[in-house]
Amino acid sequence: MSKLGDLGAKLYRGEVGYDFVGKRFVWYGVSILITITAIVAVAVSGLNMGIEFKGGAVFTTPKTSVSETQAREDAEKASGHDAIVQKLGTGGLRIQISDLDTDSAAEVKTKLAADFKVDAGQINADLVGPSWGEQIANKAWTGLGVFMVLVVIYLAIAFEWRMAIAALIALIHDLTITVGVYALVGFEVTPGTVIGLLTILGYSLYDTVVVFDGLKEGSKDITKQTRWTYSEVANRSINGTLVRSINTTVVALLPVGALLFIGGGFLGAGMLNDISLSLFVGLAAGAYSSIFIATPLVVDLKEREPAMKALKKRVLAKRAAGDAKGGAPEDGVENEDGPQVVAQGRSGRRR
Repeated sequence: MSKLGDLGAKLYRGEVGYDFVGKRFVWYGVSILITITAIVAVAVSGLNMGIEFKGGAVFTTPKTSVSETQAREDAEKASGHDAIVQKLGTGGLRIQISDLDTDSAAEVKTKLAADFKVDAGQINADLVGPSWGEQIANKAWTGLGVFMVLVVIYLAIAFEWRMAIAALIALIHDLTITVGVYALVGFEVTPGTVIGLLTILGYSLYDTVVVFDGLKEGSKDITKQTRWTYSEVANRSINGTLVRSINTTVVALLPVGALLFIGGGFLGAGMLNDISLSLFVGLAAGAYSSIFIATPLVVDLKEREPAMKALKKRVLAKRAAGDAKGGAPEDGVENEDGPQVVAQGRSGRRR
């Protein structure tokens, strides 16, 4: 068995573990700091919205020897607006210019044809109205709202309302961080970006539900024993699925990272950045929130219950009595108050 596999088995059996829940206020502080940074970035820098949302024109030229830099200068001089220029595989250029109406686009097309020394009919011009972009944005917000409502309803039925609230906060956390990164790096926000954002919500939710499922099984009849508190069972649930979460996240990030850093960066396929950045940041944030945010939040909400407070008091009292007698009972031995609870992954096995 590999070292990682051996570690995963030990985590699953509860032989080793890290106190994620016990240090939850550290993670809360980190998340609050990152979230504030993201909000400030959006407020100060704003988002670089694509022409699909602002409206404008996209000009596609035939094969040309004109460089991207020269084309950008010519386009900005002809239109009076900032231009985004990308080299196409055909050897032509794709030029995006925002805030152009039909008359202005026709004039810019004529000037570009003259600058590039090609016939104006060879340059294709696609106009996008701002109303179309507004419709796309409204539909995206509507879809996001429906998704959030359905998630809360499902989790409240399948698990409990505390887990539904924690999952919702984790999803908002992931979205905020991803949007903040776009504001910081200045990448263009396109419909592809919106697709990426909606995709990461599903991935983040899956990772969170895996931990919640283990917690649900492991905390069954928890008040009938006096060996562990709810927070300790929750921590064992996180540790039991930790290696699985790491493996799935790394496997998902590798191809997305290739799209972002190799396709979008090294090869210069800038259009790949639209979706790959949102996926890369969102996948990483989703893995983080499922471990460090969602489950600890459930613990904070759950341990406010009188039954959980009473359980914690009994557990600590029994441990104090055990220490006074020279040591606590060995793990794996049932006690007089009921079966021992072990939260390990999705199986929910007890030993």
